[in-house]
Amino acid sequence: MTIMVLGSLNMDITAYGKVLPRLGETVLADRYEMELGGKGANQAAAAARLGAPVEFVGRVGTDPFGKLAMDRLAEFKVSARHSSRDESHGTGIAVIAVDSAGNNAITVISGANMRIGVDEVNAVLPVLAASKVLMLQLEIPLVACEAAAAAARQLGVKVVFDPAPAPPEGLPAALYGLIDVITPNETEAQSLLGYEPKTVEEAARAARELVARGAGAAVLTLGARGAYVVGRGADALVPAFPVTPVSTVAAGDCFNAGLAVALSDGKGLLEAVRFASACGALSTTKAGSAASAPTRREVEALLASG
Repeated sequence: MTIMVLGSLNMDITAYGKVLPRLGETVLADRYEMELGGKGANQAAAAARLGAPVEFVGRVGTDPFGKLAMDRLAEFKVSARHSSRDESHGTGIAVIAVDSAGNNAITVISGANMRIGVDEVNAVLPVLAASKVLMLQLEIPLVACEAAAAAARQLGVKVVFDPAPAPPEGLPAALYGLIDVITPNETEAQSLLGYEPKTVEEAARAARELVARGAGAAVLTLGARGAYVVGRGADALVPAFPVTPVSTVAAGDCFNAGLAVALSDGKGLLEAVRFASACGALSTTKAGSAASAPTRREVEALLASG
């Protein structure tokens, strides 16, 4: 069954250097790369690399970045036939700095991504109906996500919702009831709940609160500490896989893609989160955004070793 991704698509310009610049500082980097990015495109590419059939629905400009982005999606074997081109807004881009420890700082110019609306959702309802999982993020207007989640609920399609970047005012109360699995990190949980879960115990509390608000399940990602899972009979910490990171730019996107693929394969929630954790961990061992996504063989090898 197909995974449908409604979301953002950027071209990422990434500079790799020893340190991140401080306010007002200019630093020299060692090299740069230009590649496919944006949370929606990253998640679509990562799911496709795991072997899932993926339909990506997004919006790009008519500039050269738009063609380049679509070409890159095709290289990942992602179908973007239902994506649209915007003649008055440019393709989204992200300017990324990565230091020698794998930490990053990112500036995003959203462009055409923020022109995605309800019309795009209505146009792809037949595609959504044929999908097993819908993946959503917040680098596109919230109204489009709400419409897509509502349609998915009516069609019986699971919704995996990555609330990133989380709006300062939080999410509409009614949206929680349309989400099958919500996957915030600590920072996003703070925007949603008003406090940052700094311990595993606080992460458990936060995940339970998100479920109490209506989400079917909550997976609160904690970086190297793992992910706390609540819902579908689960209430447990799934440990992280120990790796040496090169870049954490797309770890969350690869985690979400792995989760969606595992759920579409019929795995239970805890097993799906363990699969997702392996995907996220492996992505940090490679440079790049979409390019860092692991293959299913790589994921299964890590799972077998752990």
